[in-house]
Amino acid sequence: MPERSLSATKPALIEKVLLRCAGQCAVCRAWSHQTICEACLALYARPQPRCWTCAARLPIELTGRPRPQCGRCLHAAPPLDRAVAALDYRFPWDGLLQHFKYHQALELRESLLERLNTALTAAEVDAPDWLLPVPLSNDRLRERGYNQAHELAKALARRRGLRCEPEMLLRVRHNAAQASLKLEARAANVRGVFAVEPLRAAQLRGTCVALLDDVMTSGATLFELAHVLLQAGAMSVQAWVIARTPEPGGE
Repeated sequence: MPERSLSATKPALIEKVLLRCAGQCAVCRAWSHQTICEACLALYARPQPRCWTCAARLPIELTGRPRPQCGRCLHAAPPLDRAVAALDYRFPWDGLLQHFKYHQALELRESLLERLNTALTAAEVDAPDWLLPVPLSNDRLRERGYNQAHELAKALARRRGLRCEPEMLLRVRHNAAQASLKLEARAANVRGVFAVEPLRAAQLRGTCVALLDDVMTSGATLFELAHVLLQAGAMSVQAWVIARTPEPGGE
């Protein structure tokens, strides 16, 4: 083929390759080379000031204040040294997380993780000795086919060079789904549900642990797990989540 003809075909070939690689934004359905387009990220993923120990959204006036806490945590301190949430659990993240959680939409994992990774970097969190996903009951594992928290944790561990251990925490009894309960009933529902794997307990003593879950609503599950870890000898516990449910009546 003459050199001029070959050169003329290059833009067309490049365009074909780019079109083949392009997809639709999971939110607005515009053509995008990312799972979620830049316009939607700018609109729906803006950083927000959050409570240091439960990640509840705080008034914008508290931006930049050191270790800000919500009124609830000031009144009764939770067992977490730090809580980080990347997003509010509202449109479009609520629907995307449900799709990821219940329909094995692993194509969303990296985009969701990117939001959390960015939030962790901005929060300047201390690197934990262990990154532990919230364990799932065997019944729910069979229903869903995978533990969404484990999928997130193992990918985040690779990104940040952390030790992820999905077998460190156990569910020792079945309980009702938290989503089916009123907020005030959730703490009682998870009491006594979790335990540290007895053969691994010695590895926790004196260590810093980060728990990872997809969504934090009342905090009951993560608080209960933190109590279990501290009783087993962990020195400190953080909670890292993709999204935090807004407080009732909050913005």
